[in-house]
Amino acid sequence: MERAGGSMHANNGAVTVLVAHPSAELYGSDKMVLESAVGMSREGCSVIVTVPTTGPLVEELAVHGIPVVLCPTPVLRKSLLSPRGALVLLRESVAGLVGGLRLIRQHRPDVVYVSTITLPLWFLLAKISRRPIVAHVHEAEGSASKFLRTALAAPLALAGSILVNSRFSATVQEQAFRPLQGRLKVVYNGVAGPPEIVPPREALTGGLKLLYVGRLSHRKGVDVAVGALAELRRRGLEVSLDIVGAVFPGNEAFLDGLHAMVEQQGLAGDIRFHGYQSSIWPFLEQADICVVTSRFDEPFGNTAVESLLAARPLIVSDTSGLREAAEGYRSSLFVAPDNVSQLADAVEVVDAAWRDYRDWALEDAGVAAAKHSIDAYQRAVAQEVQEAAGAPR
Repeated sequence: MERAGGSMHANNGAVTVLVAHPSAELYGSDKMVLESAVGMSREGCSVIVTVPTTGPLVEELAVHGIPVVLCPTPVLRKSLLSPRGALVLLRESVAGLVGGLRLIRQHRPDVVYVSTITLPLWFLLAKISRRPIVAHVHEAEGSASKFLRTALAAPLALAGSILVNSRFSATVQEQAFRPLQGRLKVVYNGVAGPPEIVPPREALTGGLKLLYVGRLSHRKGVDVAVGALAELRRRGLEVSLDIVGAVFPGNEAFLDGLHAMVEQQGLAGDIRFHGYQSSIWPFLEQADICVVTSRFDEPFGNTAVESLLAARPLIVSDTSGLREAAEGYRSSLFVAPDNVSQLADAVEVVDAAWRDYRDWALEDAGVAAAKHSIDAYQRAVAQEVQEAAGAPR
């Protein structure tokens, strides 16, 4: 790993791709940029990844022999859309402009692949440097203000190729900025499954085991799962909840509030917090039902697909890209977002018809594996990048 300013240009006739991504964690979009970079490399591209900070993603890229350069550039967040935030954004943009241009000059990429709409500076950097841009959209702020949606979508117009991870994401971008209409291509996420499928339990002896995997935040609705557990206990159902995930830096107060909620509801013995885990499969093996409880729009639902791949019945918020990710599977149940009672009802439905849901989940695992093939995803992304490299600048 290097900081911007090193001299690592490798081009032995291969297409050189500079991949820009806003974080170095290993949640949904981070996993997808990893698969994108690995796919480009396997298809013969010379790949360099730039992220603002170090983290688990950097380690995973290193395992695959993909170099990473740290180059801090501003990530567009709601907190920056204020007078004080605008000053921070301006300062970070100036520093990012200098570092980003230096990075492009050093590595001379044939293509810049921007793995987000929250890094608008990279679209400008690539355009200034006359480099083709492939944009890959993993966000869909359909419930955000018109101003924010337009601000996020407009830089996409600078890209020669625009990939999106769902029809919902495409619709949000097109409605936010009309010049994008007809220019977006849907490539569904490739999602890796477990090393092997461990079938669900035949009988639910010893109580029902629920699992939540994902970021811990108000937006993701993990507290809705806690509320549903309390409701189910009041109804007399023996049930527990495992929570796998962590808060983002600066949101520690939410985790404190979540622990307080667990204590107030008398659920300390029924809920286990496991923090961030690099592998979720051991937890899915032990689970009976997975819950995806997002309150607001999601561009897609990798966690929902991972549950299906592991052959676990799934209860998911009936909204946006989550609906698209989980539709067409008999082992999936949809509930209204932010509705504790409906979530508890759905758990009881699965509990009452466990043998059916168990069988459907095993069938659905094969369907999900075919639909979200990693190989197909990697080839599709690599093809877009290679075609962009041959396009006029």
